[in-house]
Amino acid sequence: MIRFFILLFILFPFLSYSQNIFAEKENFTRQDTLRGSITEERSWWDLIYYHLDIKVEPDKKFIEGHNTVKFQVLEQNHVMQIDLQEPLRITRVEENGKSLKFTREGNVYLIFLNKKQIVGEVNEIKISYKGKPKVAVRAPWDGGFSWDRDENGNHFIATSCQGLGASVWWPNKDHMYDEVDSMLISVNIPKELVNVSNGRLLEITYPDDKTTTYHWFVSNPINNYGVNINIGDYVRFSEIYNGEKGSLDIDYYVLRYNKEKAKVHFKDVPKMFDAFEYWFGPYPFYEDSYKLVEVPYLGMEHQSSITYGNKYLKGYLGRDPSDTGWGLKFDFIIIHESGHEWFANNITYIDIADMWIHEGFTAYSENLFLDYHFGKKAGADYTIGTRKGIQNDKPIIGPYNVNKNGSKDMYSKGANLLHTIRQITNNDELWRKTLRGLNEKFYHKTVSSIQVEEFISESVGLDLKYVFNQYLRDVRIPIFEYQIDENGLNYRWSNSIDNFDMPLDIKLNGEKTRLFPKNNWSEFKTKVNTLEIDRNFYIESKFDSVLDYLCYQG
Repeated sequence: MIRFFILLFILFPFLSYSQNIFAEKENFTRQDTLRGSITEERSWWDLIYYHLDIKVEPDKKFIEGHNTVKFQVLEQNHVMQIDLQEPLRITRVEENGKSLKFTREGNVYLIFLNKKQIVGEVNEIKISYKGKPKVAVRAPWDGGFSWDRDENGNHFIATSCQGLGASVWWPNKDHMYDEVDSMLISVNIPKELVNVSNGRLLEITYPDDKTTTYHWFVSNPINNYGVNINIGDYVRFSEIYNGEKGSLDIDYYVLRYNKEKAKVHFKDVPKMFDAFEYWFGPYPFYEDSYKLVEVPYLGMEHQSSITYGNKYLKGYLGRDPSDTGWGLKFDFIIIHESGHEWFANNITYIDIADMWIHEGFTAYSENLFLDYHFGKKAGADYTIGTRKGIQNDKPIIGPYNVNKNGSKDMYSKGANLLHTIRQITNNDELWRKTLRGLNEKFYHKTVSSIQVEEFISESVGLDLKYVFNQYLRDVRIPIFEYQIDENGLNYRWSNSIDNFDMPLDIKLNGEKTRLFPKNNWSEFKTKVNTLEIDRNFYIESKFDSVLDYLCYQG
């Protein structure tokens, strides 16, 4: 389903500041463009439905199957782009049972349809493929198939593919702008194993005495990298969460010998729902349930099938990313990856250049989890503590149309940007309304950063353009530069973009005061005994003890 498609944002994000967005130049290939852009061979058809039907052979590390693609015709055309990454290959494409011609250029297949494509009609093709998929070397950062064994020697298998793309293991329209409306996932595996995928388990079939097929149906729109298969010697336990939209089915799939440990450790899950439904609104996929699935890698935000590999430890593999102690109050993977159900799976970026929509908001969700359960100061302490890891090496927003994300700072810097905007808003109930409004406005939609930025500005009633440009499209952290003399306080923003405009809260002589610094010097006439800058604003400061009169007067 094509949910939102705005070309302008891809070409000219924030036109007022477009000339200085990317200091870092990179060389991109034609494959990058074919993968990352909305090509003519993609734009003419709208995804309706997939049926991914595959057989997994663990001993051979081999997969084989087909994907039936149902689509609606938007424009007349007959050439369709389907993506499938090497070494996998498409073996046959059928339209109404008849073979179609296709060509391959790297990871892109061009399929030539025989039937005349009439605008408005819904048609389908069946794509058969096979091969040994790319092995994930360091999942989930280096995606593909993870072929592992559990402690009992049983096969333990999972997929992960964010960034790299779902086409690393199955043929599809591998661009985020167009999400499929619904999907059936059928996975045939050795009978002693269990497969867990997205959505709800419709049925289990037994095609022969050696294998079992699990059929999972996803009734909501789903992004391509959110689709997954997880195979292992799983056992299941369940609970019901009484949420804003009623009863939510929660299922846990863990390795057999971890069941009792998981029953205790996974108590963070309902606590997560308490916090996130409060701050973000209802869980977006009640129809498809919620699952937490143990996997042989750290974890990933697969829609309604969150994967977990944090070794049943609090924090991030037992460590606190903030070094404040607050990060050890929860299991990082459960909270972070589940936060993605709202920001990544409900609200999804159109282009990976805007990946901060996923990671910045979800890193910020860790703050809000602590805020809800331990108080506002706890959440603030945690987020402020994560600043130590920010590199400010390149802009958070990356180059468009080439499947390239920006700086890894999108996590902690993105969270600190949002924490700062909460301070600017200076109204916690309005801020909560804004976060919930985002998930309502863009419910099951793909969006650009610009759309998110404009919505927040409108919701809080402030023009935040320069704030977003500073933190998302520049690498500099604004410096609050101030001087004190017998006449009072002199201050300005430095190390910032032109016309940077952001208020700042300070305690002046013990009283909370809001300043409105600009790039030029301003004066606040009062005797200054004490001055304390609000730490919740992600800025730096510089105090000049000797006043250069000409500097600030000129």
